[in-house]
Amino acid sequence: YPPNPGITGESAWDLAHYLIEKHGFEVRVVHVERSDLGGGQLRQPVGKTFAVSTLYKGKNGILKLVAGFFDGFFLILKTLRVRKGVVICLTSPPLLPLWAGWLLGKRWVLWSMDLFPEGFAADGLIKTNSPVYGLVHWLSYRRPPIALIALGPNQALQVQQNYGQKLPTIVLPCGVLLNQPRDAAQPDWRKNDGKIYFGYCGNLGDAHSADFLRLFIQHFDSERHHLVLAIYGTKASEVLLLAEKRAGISILKNVPRSQLHFIDVHLVSLLTKWTHIAVPSKAMSSICAGGAMLFCGSQEADTWVLLQEASWLVEEQGDLKTQLLLFLKQITPQAVEQKKASAQEVAQRLRTQVVAAYEAIAQLDGSPLNV
Repeated sequence: YPPNPGITGESAWDLAHYLIEKHGFEVRVVHVERSDLGGGQLRQPVGKTFAVSTLYKGKNGILKLVAGFFDGFFLILKTLRVRKGVVICLTSPPLLPLWAGWLLGKRWVLWSMDLFPEGFAADGLIKTNSPVYGLVHWLSYRRPPIALIALGPNQALQVQQNYGQKLPTIVLPCGVLLNQPRDAAQPDWRKNDGKIYFGYCGNLGDAHSADFLRLFIQHFDSERHHLVLAIYGTKASEVLLLAEKRAGISILKNVPRSQLHFIDVHLVSLLTKWTHIAVPSKAMSSICAGGAMLFCGSQEADTWVLLQEASWLVEEQGDLKTQLLLFLKQITPQAVEQKKASAQEVAQRLRTQVVAAYEAIAQLDGSPLNV
């Protein structure tokens, strides 16, 4: 939760801010006290916060996973002590909804940022035919919430299938923030040189395609294009080593959301096996900043379903090199401007959808929801 810059906490901040400002709610936020990587705005927390210390603050994957399981348990215990109304439960740390389902009774709502244990299987940590996976999946989806806040319509169908029943659902795309400032001053990396500015800004982790970004770096035309890289995550270091050897690339530590509108085309990727398990928030942030998007993923992904009018698609399971070479050959400044104009319309629709979702959330009182 802010001031940490991760998108999960920032999204919770945006919702809390809306409920406080528009409805005068008392919002209580229970969160793990740790610092994660992220590209969000540096915000001060809103609402009344209750921090729970994590058992492990390091970066070892296995230890972090084990600690996260127990962190979720302690989060729910703390919530039981301080809650006054319905609880909105996110999905970080992983398996937090498992604890919510078994300890909170029926007065809780799931906000499905990511899906676990499906994410563990997609990451190769466990096989879906494993008895342990089957048990954890059963425990996670045995006790449904009263309502679901999903990142997109297709993810909502996936979650409802997991629970084996239709749930009252609010679609709330992640990354569409109502309080998103825009810098007027042009940053140093953006030049008035007539080039198309591409950018990959954010996590390049297990759910993302390093192959897509490597191929783009190898084949983009530095005479006509410029690439901005501000990446972190498990696959970032190898890509950065390649990028350091190429002309026409600005390597930055971070690009604030307030500067995203200086990028013309945002590069976003999601491996097909992660479809519905995660939905890249940077895709929504990019479109809402007025940029176009080149998406490497599946047509079934909510990223494409919601944003295709302002985007181009590279099928992640197809021939990446052939698709990228064709895109880079055909892309023109005029085509980019057309997509950016469409992005303005899509962004307005998304903001309207977010306000409607916030208003529906404001009506949650622990009773059955009709949406």
